[in-house]
Amino acid sequence: MTPQPGSPGDVLTLISTGSATTRSDLARVTGLARSTISQRVDALIERGLVEETETGESTGGRPPRQLRLHTEEHAFAGVDLGATHCRVALMDISGEILAACEDPLLIGDGPEEVLAHVDRRLDALLADAGRPRAALRAIGMGVPGPVEFATGRPNNPPIMPGWNDYPIPEYFDGPSVLVDNDVNVMALGEHRHAFPGARHLLFVKAGTGIGCGIVADGKLHRGAQGSAGDIGHIRVSGHDDAGCRCGNSACLEAVAGGAALARRLRELGLAAETAADVVALVQAGDTQALRLVREAGRLIGEVLAGLVNFFNPEVIVIGGALSRVHDHLVAGVRETIYRRSLPLATHHLSITPSRAGVDAAVLGAGLLAVEHYLSPDNINRIVNA
Repeated sequence: MTPQPGSPGDVLTLISTGSATTRSDLARVTGLARSTISQRVDALIERGLVEETETGESTGGRPPRQLRLHTEEHAFAGVDLGATHCRVALMDISGEILAACEDPLLIGDGPEEVLAHVDRRLDALLADAGRPRAALRAIGMGVPGPVEFATGRPNNPPIMPGWNDYPIPEYFDGPSVLVDNDVNVMALGEHRHAFPGARHLLFVKAGTGIGCGIVADGKLHRGAQGSAGDIGHIRVSGHDDAGCRCGNSACLEAVAGGAALARRLRELGLAAETAADVVALVQAGDTQALRLVREAGRLIGEVLAGLVNFFNPEVIVIGGALSRVHDHLVAGVRETIYRRSLPLATHHLSITPSRAGVDAAVLGAGLLAVEHYLSPDNINRIVNA
């Protein structure tokens, strides 16, 4: 028999998800005595985590007092670091964005300079929101490279020179800091923002490179060392001459990534240096760019077809720079997946462009911080401290 939830952390989870909004609800859902529930709720109120207000509707007697998260004394940050940008959002404990900003910033400038910029931005956003630095409880951060999630240290990221094994969490004094690969936080942001009811979701970032974030049973799946979803280095047939930055050849991103498409367009005499240039050419109606993007979608779909048969997701979301021309890219992805996957696996499968768009990573990073802070184990530590 599954034990009934009963710790302060479990009680807070019920309140934060709306599963129980009064002390009576909590007693009914948990099966705990009212006196025990009162002890748990009073402890959460004392720590400033929960507030109780008389806003419930009366059923004939005194209106019930409603429990909800206390949003005013806590702040959380989501940080999206890209190769050439830095996006920072400040959230309250419910996940609502209080303030946000974006700046051009080169990840190649190194960790000290980039993180100092992030720190200054956090101070400015906290000031804008009228909250002291002490209110910042946790920071979530997405970076454009592989990360050992348990330590928050980048692991040989090819576009992050100087960052290898750098202890990012130790740079910030005070709040908990969680660092993950950018496509993982994109997957989390997309799931929570647009597909909260989906239990199994794949988020494919198709930009300069190609990666995949995996949501399994509603939770991010990182694998044993945090490298799950690195589909950009799965080999595709018929492209042995395409060298990849990883040292191998015929990797998916070396053939279908934005950088690879730009290179092929240059060989055709067109001006294209980046994935954004490829997008601009497609939007201008260039037939060569259209053909290459559609072909890239088919190749991505070839890899995803195997994942659909293996993982059986409900939703595949296509994001990243190339998703801005999703009419052509997603069409190619769909074409191959439906041809190469089992009918049972695709019967209820939705393949769609990102709904969170450019905010997916910063939303996911912030929610990573909030969900860590609100986890039952962490709340129990706070209450028992």
